[in-house]
Amino acid sequence: VLSFIIFICYIASLAASFMMAPLLEFLLALFLFFAYASKLNEKFKGVHWPLADFLRCVTTAIIYFAISIAAVSKYNDGASKAAGVLGFVATIVFAIDFYITFNDLVTFLKQGSSNSPEGRKTEDEDSDSDSD
Repeated sequence: VLSFIIFICYIASLAASFMMAPLLEFLLALFLFFAYASKLNEKFKGVHWPLADFLRCVTTAIIYFAISIAAVSKYNDGASKAAGVLGFVATIVFAIDFYITFNDLVTFLKQGSSNSPEGRKTEDEDSDSDSD
């Protein structure tokens, strides 16, 4: 929702050249929302969904921070200033989401490493040594 509001602000401002970043983020967030809601993450195991969400959060936070600085410092109209300030808020929101997603990604990767053949091999070796 915040990305959509920032998109509308950029359309109404002199900084309309920055409108593509919030639009793409809004569409990507909408896609991931529907992917998780329709359980596509369970159907397509080849896609690392937590990693995709993690990369989206990191890149979005960086891009919002950069375009917000440009919008606030370069343009003087109210819509550009509002979009810039909301962009800074979005940067904080995506940084928090980045932290939460990072914890989920670490959990996901730990589960993947315990299911790998190397992980099972070391578990089998440990159980063999325990029985001795």
